[in-house]
Amino acid sequence: MQFSESWLRTLVNPSLSSEELSHLLTMAGLEVEEMTSVAPAFDKVVVAQVLTKEKHPDADRLNVLTVNVGETEPLTIVCGASNVTVGMKAPCALVGAKLPDFEIKKAKVRGVASFGMMCSEKELGLAEESAGLMVLAEDAVVGQSIREHLDLDDHLITLKLTPNRSDCLSVNGIAREVAALTNSPLQAIPAADFALTGSVTRNVKVTTPTACPRYTGRVISGVNAKAVTPAWLVQRLERCGLRSISALVDVTNYVLLELGQPLHAFDQNKLSGDIEVRFAHAGERLTLLNEQRVDLQDDMLVIADGKGPVALAGVMGGMDSAVGDATTDVFLESAFFTPGVIVGKSRRLGFSSDSSYRFERGVDFATTQAALDRATQLILDICGGKAGPVTEVQSELPLRQQVTLRSSRLLRVLGISLQAEEIARILGSLGMDLQQEGDEFFVTPPSYRFDIAIEEDLIEEIARVHGYEQIQPAPIQANMTILPNFEADRPLSKVRQAMVLRDYQETINYSFVAAEWERDLCGNAAPVTLMNPIASQMSVMRSSLLGGLLDSLRNNLARKQPRIRLFEIGSCFKAEAGSYTQEERLAGLAYGAAISEQWGMAARNADFYDVKGDLEALFAPRALTLQVAEHPASHPGRSARVLLDGITIGWLGELHPQWQQQYDMPLSAVWFEVQLSALVQSAVPKAVDISKFPAVRRDIAVLVDEGVAVQTLLDAMNGQNAPYVTDTALFDVYRGQGVDAGKKSLAFRVLLKDTQKTLTDNEIEPSIAMLVEALHKAGAKLRGK
Repeated sequence: MQFSESWLRTLVNPSLSSEELSHLLTMAGLEVEEMTSVAPAFDKVVVAQVLTKEKHPDADRLNVLTVNVGETEPLTIVCGASNVTVGMKAPCALVGAKLPDFEIKKAKVRGVASFGMMCSEKELGLAEESAGLMVLAEDAVVGQSIREHLDLDDHLITLKLTPNRSDCLSVNGIAREVAALTNSPLQAIPAADFALTGSVTRNVKVTTPTACPRYTGRVISGVNAKAVTPAWLVQRLERCGLRSISALVDVTNYVLLELGQPLHAFDQNKLSGDIEVRFAHAGERLTLLNEQRVDLQDDMLVIADGKGPVALAGVMGGMDSAVGDATTDVFLESAFFTPGVIVGKSRRLGFSSDSSYRFERGVDFATTQAALDRATQLILDICGGKAGPVTEVQSELPLRQQVTLRSSRLLRVLGISLQAEEIARILGSLGMDLQQEGDEFFVTPPSYRFDIAIEEDLIEEIARVHGYEQIQPAPIQANMTILPNFEADRPLSKVRQAMVLRDYQETINYSFVAAEWERDLCGNAAPVTLMNPIASQMSVMRSSLLGGLLDSLRNNLARKQPRIRLFEIGSCFKAEAGSYTQEERLAGLAYGAAISEQWGMAARNADFYDVKGDLEALFAPRALTLQVAEHPASHPGRSARVLLDGITIGWLGELHPQWQQQYDMPLSAVWFEVQLSALVQSAVPKAVDISKFPAVRRDIAVLVDEGVAVQTLLDAMNGQNAPYVTDTALFDVYRGQGVDAGKKSLAFRVLLKDTQKTLTDNEIEPSIAMLVEALHKAGAKLRGK
């Protein structure tokens, strides 16, 4: 919404500078997007009248003028403008005047002294091009500053309004706001005062009263459509961003800007029969004022006569019934259309109009006839004619519901205490009708406020008018208790830090993935499907983080990154038993060299055991168990299920060669994925005595079948809880001479220790015997026996 500050100040004129007014509007929620001057800075330019004109003695294209600038003696000025005539009035820059591009000095032009310069619009910075001197009106006062005469100290203010503030889509609406914000008097727009000297009317029928609750119209006969629009009205239109078209159209546009009520003028003699407000019929077409031919749809409200649609209601009039220079009789329309009926229609047709912009947001239905009368008055004053009686059709208008405001709620939300008198003053200045009972106010919004529906809306209005800057910050006062911080709880920040310390970098991917990822990588034939996906390749919810990590890996490989470590913490989704489950997980992926290139260690690629070590370090000191199992995404022989305390918490594996080839990866990637809930609960350290005595080591070598897993034997020994045993570990595997085919030799290291004494053989041997017995039950046989 662009408007002239000068026009605004004719309605309300607070003692604020332009900058202060701009700041006030912005802080009140009417954001000033831009404020510009209508003219650049210059001085000593006055209204002048040409008294005489003579040819320059030494130049064919120059004239020597005698000019009256309001001083005692006229000035001699040399001028080369082609349109200069005796008696005309034009701007004159006096000696010492500073124009936008240069300064005026006393000079001789071809031997003739010149004491100033007659100016064009271009020289004053009012236009980019001009054909001659700027011609001023005959009633311009000689000697008056041109800035004062043309109101060039005005500013153009552009507001960036939110959709709920349709009441400020007019100069009068903005003036109401400024009056309320500054407690300044509001100058009422002059009431219409004309006689109904005409008798011609036109019948109106509204077949859709819910779409058009109020319709008014009036016939004005005998108008002069060729009348010249007054300069003041043209100036106001142009400074609001509208160009002058004709007197009749200019008047409707002016009232639109002044009161916010869209109007339309039909050529009375181009209408046939009665006016009907209805929805369009199938197959109807209409040529609009912008010369666009549209096919009307059955949800489009139209203004029709006996032959068919003549206007698209609330959007734009039709070309066939438009006023022109030959118009003598006008049917002037002012109506209220329900916003929901108008919204979206202009966008569907590919354009926007000032009328639709306002009707979509809501127009004051109480000013429908007042706007009609205002436009009638202006047409009679400018174009003449005879005004006929008003034809009005009215049904049920929108009801403004009463809203209750509690002072206690106001205090709680804003944190400031306002007296009841101040609350009543603020609401009253905004046009609210209110009644007070105790600390409660029962408020009825005015007809032009479509955005006041709940108590919080009223609190917002009070805060705006009182001033957000007047609400001082207050220290927070609350009874606060420190939440318990359990030692066993592991914050996500610690998990992320642990991954970063293992040389991984975090990535964040969409939870929406391609259905192919779910099918190939997860074996999920029935993923959670999105009803309205943002892209075809993001049509389902992920049940694993692996797909996103592989996609990030491919992006990095495309950018020539040779060594990549990625991890992600995110949600995974599954459909189970007619419902959906969501689980937080951590997934990681390693690709390329095991360590960064260096001279101290031979280069090798990361393998299954490197990532296994990362995973074990992440869970330390808790021990993980790996169980051979197949996964759709992993190499059949290099895939394991991850268990913690005997419960499956995730997977570890090397990417299947099929997916490696499909994703164009030169090397295979090793990945893991575990439940986040298993990570955020850590083991609480326990203090134990440090032994002063040396540990005792015993080695146990056994023969087992090739198919027996080492972890099975370790679990068997650890399950005995043998006295003094502090650690068991595998330190050698042997296959070859002396070991039967299909067998392998495993050597375990056993450490025993007591914190109080040095162990003797009599104390050690029973514990070793327990371990040997456990190994025997697990299918192992001591070597040499």
